[in-house]
Amino acid sequence: MPNIGPVELFIIGVAILVTLLVVTVAVLGVRGAMNLPGRPSGRPVSPADLDARARMLIARGRPVHAIRLVRRQTGLSVTESKRYVDDLIAGGVPPWPGNLPLPGNAAPPRGDLAGRVRELKAAGRAEQAVLLVRGETGMDEDEARRFVEAIG
Repeated sequence: MPNIGPVELFIIGVAILVTLLVVTVAVLGVRGAMNLPGRPSGRPVSPADLDARARMLIARGRPVHAIRLVRRQTGLSVTESKRYVDDLIAGGVPPWPGNLPLPGNAAPPRGDLAGRVRELKAAGRAEQAVLLVRGETGMDEDEARRFVEAIG
């Protein structure tokens, strides 16, 4: 039986590390490919179901989980998913882009922005009205605040 010296142990150790590295990269590569942006995962959900699930997470104080849910179900980018969740928080109806896995990709009806802002202000939710305006128009905070203040 041959003796195993430090050189042979080193070679065996390197071989084991390389094997572990290859397996790790393969596993992470497969997991990463399954969660690529733009590729919805899971079964397609209806807009109402997605809204209800995201609102439930928001009510539990978990907006980041709501963003992840929207991203996973729709394939939207992080920024788009955050805007979607911000719209829900502001009391608005988030837009449904054409790349969502919905039958016919039909957009749900949206109310008038000014009308929704009035409703939020009447309910004492002016900050949410500002978020709504920012989310739907892309205005900065000062512009959105002036818009909300101008609506009677």
